[in-house]
Amino acid sequence: MKVTVVGAGAVGASCAEYIAIKDFASEVVLLDIKEGYAEGKAMDLMQTASLNGFDTKITGVTNDYSKTADSNICVITSGIPRKPGMTREELIGINAGIVKSVSASLIEHSPNTIIIVVSNPMDTMTYLVHKSTNLPKNRIIGMGGALDSARFKYRLAEALGAPISDVDGMVIGGHSDKGMVPLTSHATRNSIRVSEFLSEERLEQVAADTKVGGATLTKLLGTSAWYAPGAAVSGLVQAIACDQKKIFPCSTFLDGEYGLSDICIGVPVVLGKDGIEKIVDIPLSEAEKDHMKASAEGVRKTNGLLEA
Repeated sequence: MKVTVVGAGAVGASCAEYIAIKDFASEVVLLDIKEGYAEGKAMDLMQTASLNGFDTKITGVTNDYSKTADSNICVITSGIPRKPGMTREELIGINAGIVKSVSASLIEHSPNTIIIVVSNPMDTMTYLVHKSTNLPKNRIIGMGGALDSARFKYRLAEALGAPISDVDGMVIGGHSDKGMVPLTSHATRNSIRVSEFLSEERLEQVAADTKVGGATLTKLLGTSAWYAPGAAVSGLVQAIACDQKKIFPCSTFLDGEYGLSDICIGVPVVLGKDGIEKIVDIPLSEAEKDHMKASAEGVRKTNGLLEA
């Protein structure tokens, strides 16, 4: 199993690290345009192998896509990160050109690959890969929902005063501060609905804190977060590589599902060796349906900037 991660910055390096530590891939190729940067990151990571107990080979390369040939899974993290006060949508001008070029180069050398998009604005970048390549839709995946759901579970556990292993929850919709749809009605603590433990007001605060999870970290760190995004990607990659049939909320191209078409947006999917193997239809409350519709309108508005 060969995995390529494009972009050796904080998010890309974290992706490579978590994938290697889980030790299910034979090789991770880390690629960057900055001379020597990916090579340095790869060498540093390889020097942790004996300490962290993994045998995955991590190879760093500078802009040489021939070294990514025959990758089973490719992750695109490249592009400029958010700065404090920036929205994900403001990144579209630069990142669209980068993502389109990177995806074409990856597919040239790995025509059967599965692509995971991390670059922001993530839903629109996933849509761009769908529209600019000939890959089937099951092999184009946007990471956002997996990360947003992890942040949701963190906030739920915090509100409940519970261990996070007790908590389950999911975020669908667009990967944006206004577009996320935390499914509080489906969230549980050890199979019991969290509404049995938390007031409606507290749940609304959990949802609000989840939606600005990325912005909160960007303000604190001065740039985008990297540990949780890297971990989210590694979870998706492992589910595909190991054919786990796990359900994650991911941005995928919809063709009538959830009443939406010609859009990439976060919904629950089953991930296995073929990428997205099934879109899971779950019942939504009327309020959640309204939020999902508004989220889709926001994503479509950003998609329109691709042609501007």
